[in-house]
Amino acid sequence: MTRGRPRDTAIEGRVLAAAGEELRRGGYDALSIDRVAERAGVAKTTLYRRWATKAELVVALITALRQEVLFEPSGDPRRDLTELVAAIAANLTATPTTMVADLVAAAAREPRVGDSVRALWAERHRAVTAVVAEAQQAGIVLDHVSPAVLVDQLVGPLYYRLLVTGEPLSPDYARTLVRSVLGPEESE
Repeated sequence: MTRGRPRDTAIEGRVLAAAGEELRRGGYDALSIDRVAERAGVAKTTLYRRWATKAELVVALITALRQEVLFEPSGDPRRDLTELVAAIAANLTATPTTMVADLVAAAAREPRVGDSVRALWAERHRAVTAVVAEAQQAGIVLDHVSPAVLVDQLVGPLYYRLLVTGEPLSPDYARTLVRSVLGPEESE
């Protein structure tokens, strides 16, 4: 027999949405568990039972954001990489630049956030690196460059545009990035 009330499964979604809004408004340093709880309509104790620290809450938010960019290789490396780069670009475009910048800064300053961000992206990086390695085996990509470096060349420019130049992250730009790394398709 279980005791107490069953957990409300909608709480996590409300809290993460509230945390995202608070991050957008004031950044990581100004993120307040009190305001997140108030915005989500839950007690502070409810938050602390799930996430003991602000860093843990932000890690949960990063995990939720990362899950919005799905990657399931189809066997066509060019298409897979183009779709992935376009999906990351779309996700970054939909996320306020200040929030991305603040999360990057928090990852640099807060070891727990940084470790979590790196762990979350390491899994994705391995999957994408495997697709690049397949492209090398198929002769689509030159094999003298590390697949991990090629992945950096595909994703790094998205963050550079977002955080430094402010230029748009369009689907056409994603295709151009993939073309610049893989070379033109044979039909081009």
